[in-house]
Amino acid sequence: MKNNIIYAVLVRVPFVIFLAALATSLSPLLSSSFFIYAFAQTQQNAALSISNLIKQGAAYQGSTSAPVTLIDFSDLQCHLCNRFVKATEPIINSTYVQTGKVAFVFLHLPNRGLDSFPAASAAQCTNDQGKFWQYHNLLYNNQGPIDSGWANKDNLKKFASQIPGLDLQMFNSCFDSQKYKPLVENDLTLAHSLGFTQTPSFIIVKTDGSNLQKVEGPQPFPEFKFLIDKELAGS
Repeated sequence: MKNNIIYAVLVRVPFVIFLAALATSLSPLLSSSFFIYAFAQTQQNAALSISNLIKQGAAYQGSTSAPVTLIDFSDLQCHLCNRFVKATEPIINSTYVQTGKVAFVFLHLPNRGLDSFPAASAAQCTNDQGKFWQYHNLLYNNQGPIDSGWANKDNLKKFASQIPGLDLQMFNSCFDSQKYKPLVENDLTLAHSLGFTQTPSFIIVKTDGSNLQKVEGPQPFPEFKFLIDKELAGS
């Protein structure tokens, strides 16, 4: 019995020493990995902060000091996005945006058809003149089958001409020069980095871009309410 105990000690002690040495040798690597992850997370939070999104040119509604931001990744040719705009967005707007609790941001995920990208670019050109939401609503109200011609370049200009107070010369110059091609491409890259490939997709974050929660598809209002209230409770 005594010999067995001595044998167990002789075997286990070197193993414990080995584990301690391994942990010590891996410690810098583990610390480095944690630092890299923390840095990446900080960078993502900064990218999704309301201040950065507006700085990059995103259209938004509500107060920039709202504690929570709801970001909508959508395609102006997307029928499910249209469903969200008609059925759910107005309730979110009246309940949270107009009361100063949530800032609502629109980002582009133009993946439904060939006319989706030009439509996104055209919408951004109206944002230059503070007319984004009028144009956004006009397109959804006149939405037709994907790539059927309803959102071709000529019709996008015609829709712009229906916006009261919009400087058409300025709009056409912006649209024809593809001024916002880089912005739309950046929105697309951001969406893909978050794992979004379908529209509409959403994220709910704090004003600094932290504590990200995802919502995919045109979910009903109670789903958004649950997540927004959860975010507000933690503010």
